[in-house]
Amino acid sequence: MEQVFDHVINVMLPVLLCVLLGYALAYFKAPYDRKLFGSLVSNVGYPTLILSHLAKEHVQLDTFLTVLAAAAAMVAIFGVIGFAVLKMMRISIRAYLAPMMLSNVGNIGLPVATLAFGPEGTAVAIGFIVVVLTAIFTIGIAIPMGRPDFKALARQPVIYAVLLALVLLATEWKIPDPVDKSLEILGGLAIPIMLLTLGHSLETLKLSGVSRAVALSLIHIAISALAAFSITHVLTLDAKIENVIILMCFMPPSVATYLAISQHQPDEAHGVAGFIFVSTCLTLLTLPIVLTYWATS
Repeated sequence: MEQVFDHVINVMLPVLLCVLLGYALAYFKAPYDRKLFGSLVSNVGYPTLILSHLAKEHVQLDTFLTVLAAAAAMVAIFGVIGFAVLKMMRISIRAYLAPMMLSNVGNIGLPVATLAFGPEGTAVAIGFIVVVLTAIFTIGIAIPMGRPDFKALARQPVIYAVLLALVLLATEWKIPDPVDKSLEILGGLAIPIMLLTLGHSLETLKLSGVSRAVALSLIHIAISALAAFSITHVLTLDAKIENVIILMCFMPPSVATYLAISQHQPDEAHGVAGFIFVSTCLTLLTLPIVLTYWATS
């Protein structure tokens, strides 16, 4: 148990320190261009990370396709149960359903999976990022706005990086070493920038409705457990990959969903911000428990 505890500390503490540094940058008004860094991650960091990891066959093609299906199932479970919960609680579905459905598998899930499970963990997390990112530009915009933004989705280099990576996996073609090294260097941008941006975003969120936020956050954790149990019992995968899937199910709501809500449902934006903030803080308690007693390598 002591070794497991040390492992959890070594996984969670670096993530927490990076998030706190981003929070401090916002708190002390240090220059930090979130739009620029977000663009770097989406246009350079994610695509190169995908190519550098999937092309090295840290996960097989059939396994990766199964991971994509698992990620889609996770979104669907959160969507169906989340819709029912919001309906019963008479809470705005147009404002709260997107963050209820779409988890922060990028800013938190990717670094935690990488530190906990190594390159295999990164490859599985990438599958979840692809599905959730696609959902953010369709469902995540369509619910608060009333229509999806397929043009924005088509402009995402991540989609084309995944297609190219799938071709490389299927054909077993190898990327030339100099290109591979460049991809590895550029892919290293993603994790530190995402963690800093997450901390910076959390500090700048304007919060309200704390009691509702706590209630929804606890419900979100309960749905996470149900989703993780259901998906891992339906699918038959390697134990380590199952553990990463469990971990991904316990991610908090995505901060990226807040932008569309603040634009198209401004009256509910502060309440949604409270939900995202409280859920993210609770993740600091739930992830160590999950890593210790459930998703153990």
